[in-house]
Amino acid sequence: MTLLTTVFAAIASTIVWYKKAPENEMKVGILCWMYWGASLMWLVDLSILKSEPVFLPPPRSICSTIFFSGFPLLRWVLSYGLLYCL
Repeated sequence: MTLLTTVFAAIASTIVWYKKAPENEMKVGILCWMYWGASLMWLVDLSILKSEPVFLPPPRSICSTIFFSGFPLLRWVLSYGLLYCL
C-alpha cells in the first residue's frame, strides 16, 4: 500500500514538474525526487522481504502510509511552498 501510494505521488509530482518546468519557482523537482526515492526504498524493501503486496492493509499500515506519503509533501511545503506564498 505504501509503495503504491508513493509511486502515485511520484507520478503526480513528475507531471506537475514537467508542466511547470519553465518557471521552476516552487522547486517541484525536489518533491518529485523525494517521492521517487521513497518509491525506490519501498520497492527494495518489498524485494528483500519477498512478501506479497497487500492491497487491503491493517490500520497500522494505513497510518504509516499516510505518514510516509505526507512527510515529503509537508517538508516541501515548509521549505519551498511557503516562501513563494508570502
